[in-house]
Amino acid sequence: MCGIFAYLNYHVPHTRREILEVLIKGLHRLEYRGYDSAGVGIDGGNSKDWETNSKSIHLIKQTGKVKALDEEIHRQQDVDLDVEFDVHLGIAHTRWATHGAPSPVNSHPQRSDKNNEFIVIHNGIITNYKDLKKFLESKGYEFESETDTETIAKLVKYMYDNRESDAITFTTLVEQVTQQLEGAFVLVFKSLHYPGEAVGSRRGGPLLIGVRSDHKLSTDHIPILYRSSGKDKKSCNTLPRMDEDTCLFPVDEKAVEYYFASDASAVIEHTNRVIFLEDDDIAAVRDGRLSIHRIKRTAGDHPARAIQTLQMELQQIMKGNFSSFMQKEIFEQPESVVNTMRGRVNFENNTVILGGLKDHIKEIQRCRRLIMIACGTSYHAGVATRQVLEELTELPVMVELASDFLDRNTPVFRDDVCFFISQSGETADSLLALRYCKERGALTVGITNTVGSSISRETDCGVHINAGPEIGVASTKAYTSQFVALIMFALLMCDDRISVQPRRREIIQGLKVLPDLIKEVLSLDEEIQKLAAELYKQKSVLIMGRGYHYATCLEGALKIKEITYMHSEGILAGELKHGPLALVDKLMPVIMIIMRDHTYNKCQNALQQVVARQGRPIVICDKEDNETIKNSSRTIKVPHFFCYA
Repeated sequence: MCGIFAYLNYHVPHTRREILEVLIKGLHRLEYRGYDSAGVGIDGGNSKDWETNSKSIHLIKQTGKVKALDEEIHRQQDVDLDVEFDVHLGIAHTRWATHGAPSPVNSHPQRSDKNNEFIVIHNGIITNYKDLKKFLESKGYEFESETDTETIAKLVKYMYDNRESDAITFTTLVEQVTQQLEGAFVLVFKSLHYPGEAVGSRRGGPLLIGVRSDHKLSTDHIPILYRSSGKDKKSCNTLPRMDEDTCLFPVDEKAVEYYFASDASAVIEHTNRVIFLEDDDIAAVRDGRLSIHRIKRTAGDHPARAIQTLQMELQQIMKGNFSSFMQKEIFEQPESVVNTMRGRVNFENNTVILGGLKDHIKEIQRCRRLIMIACGTSYHAGVATRQVLEELTELPVMVELASDFLDRNTPVFRDDVCFFISQSGETADSLLALRYCKERGALTVGITNTVGSSISRETDCGVHINAGPEIGVASTKAYTSQFVALIMFALLMCDDRISVQPRRREIIQGLKVLPDLIKEVLSLDEEIQKLAAELYKQKSVLIMGRGYHYATCLEGALKIKEITYMHSEGILAGELKHGPLALVDKLMPVIMIIMRDHTYNKCQNALQQVVARQGRPIVICDKEDNETIKNSSRTIKVPHFFCYA
């Protein structure tokens, strides 16, 4: 996923070196998202006058890591790093190739022409870029890259070249451009025609703006400004395009800094005051003033965007002594599951309180079915908890991949309750599915880890999992916290049903000891590393289990794919005879999960079938399961979690 970062300093003097350091540091914070190239766009020129320098734009782009881009910056012969800017906008980007191979010319920022009149950074995919490109080529615009993003840069240049008035604003140009775009995008623009101005927009992707000033700000809620249509010029609902009462600025026109970013981790070291943009918002900074615009007014629109305070600390997004963010987050799980339960589960009187659901729980209890909709790891969290949800609620529970759910135009009814599970709260397919369900009148519930995310704002109610920032691309602690959050929901649903109280108390007491059990499993780190060293050169691995543990197989296989690029497959052990058994031989690595639960005997049968075909499975089993340990050549012994007995 591409990373976006931009920094605008207004009456805060900085040298070009300092500005570039802020941009590069912002990109470093976004490296976890995965990328293959990076680039920056800054004011060119080496004059002592910043306004003169802002009449040219300098692009520096490089394939590989952000470190390679930093080295390329310091190799630039014609860039004086000690030139000072009182006002400056710099934009930066990490690219994950979708259109065109990784190369400097395909990297962002993309430019409108050889003079760099307009440059843009983009996260997303423009689905109609071929039609736009064909139109622009017919108008004489020449393309140099293979990207869909270059179409956006050329389109804004076309709009500027064909403007009706020289007084056209940068915001208006971007509004005209976004109306022509189809697909998902997060955009930040810079132009030599509008020095010191920044314009950003989003549709289907996250964009936030950090604000930093030592002076009092004019407001903590920025009203939305609407553009009047030709038919609606005299409408009383039409607001002025720019007014000192409808934008954010430091009182007495003092110094202020703005940070545009696709992720809060890039701005937290600078400020914890942020504005989260909504789909189709256009945010513009002009003369140090931030305003937010929309083209159309629709029912349910919030009249303003609030400045929010990030509950995140810089230490949380640092690796510390761990080799990677993923390893750090794996070892944070004992703490993260406690944070998910803190203040919600009372282990003394076996009660569960979920404040985010309290106004809707009666309606949820009257529903006809539960539908859990998610992607990737979050989908697996739904699969993992489906059986407990069905057991405690006695409702049918569907678990759906968001993309497939949409492709099928799945029937959804007013008496359905739809859960949308997403760590970031910005997953594009899950967001589309959310809007699909809202249109059909279903009650929507968000399970997210990110306060202020699109899913948390657009759902009717929800649960914040409180796992803390997850920087690693491969989700770890968010998965376990999503699991715990959904189990707590199941417990809340059945708190007044006498017949399930013994089982309910058993699960609550199981949650109480869960952090200690996770710590015990993490103590096996050295043993697991030895096993990984033996397996990582293999071409494929099969992971088998059934019942509660089928989701663990799916999630384990996904993690192996993401981290090692090895083919892996999670297999339902009950389906072994229906094809997968043909893959088993003495060379195929097989991992089996066999726990002392209601599927134990069936899993033992699957183990015997694998061994009969000369398979040598690595078995994850209860540490007290002497029978499995005796009959297996290699075991990983873990503590028994009696919730799953």
